[in-house]
Amino acid sequence: MPEAFLQLESQDRRDALEVVANKSVRPVHLLEKDVWVVWALNVMFSAHLGQHLVFKGGTSLSKAYGAIRRFSEDVDLTYDIRTIAPDLTGDQTNPLPSSGSQQKKWTKEIRERLKQWVGNTALHTISAAISAERVPATVAVKPDDHSAIQISYQSVSEGSGYVGPVVLLEFGARSTGEPSEERLVQCDAASYLPELEFPTAKPRVMRVERTFWEKATAIHVMCSGAKIRTDRFSRHWYDLVQLDKTGHAASALADRPLALQVAEHKSWFFEEKVDGKPIDYKATVTGGLRLVPEGAVLEALRDDYQKMVNDGLLLDAAEPFETLLEQCRQLQDRANAAAQT
Repeated sequence: MPEAFLQLESQDRRDALEVVANKSVRPVHLLEKDVWVVWALNVMFSAHLGQHLVFKGGTSLSKAYGAIRRFSEDVDLTYDIRTIAPDLTGDQTNPLPSSGSQQKKWTKEIRERLKQWVGNTALHTISAAISAERVPATVAVKPDDHSAIQISYQSVSEGSGYVGPVVLLEFGARSTGEPSEERLVQCDAASYLPELEFPTAKPRVMRVERTFWEKATAIHVMCSGAKIRTDRFSRHWYDLVQLDKTGHAASALADRPLALQVAEHKSWFFEEKVDGKPIDYKATVTGGLRLVPEGAVLEALRDDYQKMVNDGLLLDAAEPFETLLEQCRQLQDRANAAAQT
């Protein structure tokens, strides 16, 4: 029976990853973190609580679908709103509040319940797994965000500092996470060292089409100047371009009901304003999508993209930033044209 990678001594883990690094031309610190990402997914989805979770975001695109060619370091998870707040949602398939006051009540109540669930159930699940498996890691609730958990592991290698030896599990609970499906997730190093046992996981994963619209609308908010957040945000632009290249963007653009569903959900739970006026998410997905920023946001995005490239997060040769922007502009134009036909 193969020896478990995470049960090896520190130097042996380093030696093993250096073998993989030489074969794959991937940095050791990213190969190592990938192992811990998969380990964390396995812990969460093999436990009873996993039946109410959906894995989403950029890491799901790379690990579950192979739809993007970049290293994805953090784990975004949705805890089903129907499970955390059945008394509020009733039997709705796609639960939404009926008024602004109800939305505020739902948001406040769900936020508090999620913090309690993360700090007790989720934290205990991971802590118990660390103890049972005797892996070199510790776990804690993120100090400045009690809806997130940090798994800090003993690293055998350091990169540039852009990616640290911490896996962040970020939880949300204001949607169902649907549509989703079960997918197999494996470590990048596993195929290079079959003589070792690496973690695997079978999470329920948000479908690519919804992730496309989640990212596209988030980028639109940034481009509109409503929310200035550029640190580690360039990956969203990169992801959309990759989804376009793989054909997933085309299927997302064709799914008009899903686009409108995401827009309606964000209108209730993720309101953003420009000059005091809420962003019209419905208009965003029906011909008004913006994917190309300007001014300070553009320059900050350029800087963050270069940092991502420098730390080796892209698995293929990086495209020039200007090329990436032009591809986003073309996707933007096609999305808006498709929405108006």
